[in-house]
Amino acid sequence: MKIRNVELREIHLRLRERFEISTGGWAERRILLLRMESEDGEAWSECVAAEAPNYSYETPETAWHILTDYVLPAVVGHVFEGPEAILEPVSWIRGHPMALASVEMGAWALEAVRKRVSLAALMGGSRLDVPVGVSVGLQGTDDELLRQVEERLDQGYKKIKLKIKPGRDVAMLRKVRDAFPHAPLMADANSSYTLADIAVLRELDGLGLMMLEQPLGSEDLRDHALLQSQMETPICLDESIRGPGDTLLALELGSGRIINIKPGGGGGFTSSRRIHDICIEKDVPVWCGGMLEAGIGRAYNLALASLPNFVFPGDISESRRYWAEDIVEPEFVMEDGMMPVPTGPGLGVTVRRDRVESLTARRWETQA
Repeated sequence: MKIRNVELREIHLRLRERFEISTGGWAERRILLLRMESEDGEAWSECVAAEAPNYSYETPETAWHILTDYVLPAVVGHVFEGPEAILEPVSWIRGHPMALASVEMGAWALEAVRKRVSLAALMGGSRLDVPVGVSVGLQGTDDELLRQVEERLDQGYKKIKLKIKPGRDVAMLRKVRDAFPHAPLMADANSSYTLADIAVLRELDGLGLMMLEQPLGSEDLRDHALLQSQMETPICLDESIRGPGDTLLALELGSGRIINIKPGGGGGFTSSRRIHDICIEKDVPVWCGGMLEAGIGRAYNLALASLPNFVFPGDISESRRYWAEDIVEPEFVMEDGMMPVPTGPGLGVTVRRDRVESLTARRWETQA
């Protein structure tokens, strides 16, 4: 395969409601969209870098720089055997997994277009639909949080992830558990605690949570192992998992019992599939996390979540959960807590070029 043209855009897409986590919040997303063209067709992909360096050091600015100055000029005109090889010309780049993932995942979609199969089928996915969870951000009051949880449960979501931070944790979660004693709840701390908070975190054991996601810093695999040894609630690692090596180390140390795989944040599909396979070998369940993606990124997440070891519902959610109007058609909808995996060639959804054009803030293009 040979990439003959690439186009990078930044779009601004307003959220239906502000989304708040322990390290900040968003009312609008700055999303980088990449369109790659080969002799067999085209594929779109999405860079998931957040507006501020609070999840990782990558932002739209750093990703734009890495993509336009280094990666895309090297990829255009490059002939490669399969999607796993597309980044060989820039294998010397250190870090920047989100920028690199947008190219690598786009290559997977191009390969699916070339073979006229769905992205899920190309990946080895076996499910026609996947269970869906939803992430509920920090709210101003407990009453508002309870309203949000009730609304999401009524919509049929099979897992409710609640964001927490110091001072908004045990008492808040206990109110939710008391109101919804049988709800499938988990908590996500986004690295906002340290081992000094172990007494508080251990109080979560009495709340029947499915898991506690990333309570400590992304580099603190040893501390996570110490914490997990003193907690009954399974720890789920997210920010700590940047590739297969991190996964092997975390599981060897006992840093957690569940892994959240984010393809756009962990270097792409090749890395994500290897993480998935390692976890199968170690009998560790995984699930697919979200990064407030628009419809293009959501299609990739669904394809990945169709693999067999994605045991827990992913944070994939319906298009309408975040956007008044998505950038793909058909939009993603859920029925009885399940979302169909697209079966058409490539992504299986159509990018709405007119809407993308209307949202574009800047654009860059090069060709062979």
